[in-house]
Amino acid sequence: MDLKQLESFVIIAKLKSFSKAADYLYLTQPTISSHIINLEKELNTTLINRTNKKISLTKAGEVLYEYAVNIINLKENAKFKLEEFKGKITGNIEIACSTIPEQYILPDIICEFSKFYPDVTFNMSHYDSKQVVEGILQGEVDFGVVGAKISHSQLKYLELLTDEIVLVTPFSEPYGSFETEVNLKDILQENFIFRERGSGTRTLLESTLKKHKINANDLKIIAYIENTEAIKQCIRKGLGISFLSKYAIENEVKHNLLKTFKIKDVNLDRSFYLVCHKYRSPSPLETVFQKFVWDYFKI
Repeated sequence: MDLKQLESFVIIAKLKSFSKAADYLYLTQPTISSHIINLEKELNTTLINRTNKKISLTKAGEVLYEYAVNIINLKENAKFKLEEFKGKITGNIEIACSTIPEQYILPDIICEFSKFYPDVTFNMSHYDSKQVVEGILQGEVDFGVVGAKISHSQLKYLELLTDEIVLVTPFSEPYGSFETEVNLKDILQENFIFRERGSGTRTLLESTLKKHKINANDLKIIAYIENTEAIKQCIRKGLGISFLSKYAIENEVKHNLLKTFKIKDVNLDRSFYLVCHKYRSPSPLETVFQKFVWDYFKI
């Protein structure tokens, strides 16, 4: 097996496209196709399903994928150690993360990391928590940062920090006269703005409401909005109220633009996790970044 063939195979599996893999590796599509054909001939098996223009791995391809990733990462580790020996660490780190880590937590971490490794670049992709997990299991994502722990035997979670979901309202009346804690039953008739399905915030909120025998579908939900910044603007303009991470509204609370409340006798605490595949080796640069993240949060 040739390393270039294995690399083409892995990138095709991740991107689900021969043409995208060719662009990623700066090769022509015929060259990429030739790599896979020769690899399949050598192994005497079909590795990639090509039916209906949809790319997926065969069972044999799934078996090879795990070994191929580890082989390529072993090669990258050798290159990385040589660069480290010469005093220069380069490369690109791809991070898949849900909304709150993407917008309010990871920027600080990336800035700090860049002070130590200025030649490393980043590509941060937005997924909801469920998509990050699915991407890792399917080999499309190497690791991510999420706010919901979706249990799976092939996943490894490392808790980074805790978060609290709070009720967020306009700073104006009638909310200005409310106590810092409110009863859940007193807000059920309000207009609500909810995050999109699949987000960690919404998953936690719906499961918590269910514990209190409240179906989220029975609430008066005026809008479903994916973007947290858009939700905050809608709250300020009086469209409705919402439940958001305390990290998302620190600046608005500081400047009296939004107001937050805790819900009496309702626990809306959660954690953010670094999640990766339990049995798939990360690249050496990813290992360095993960260790930096662990040290950053003093785990």
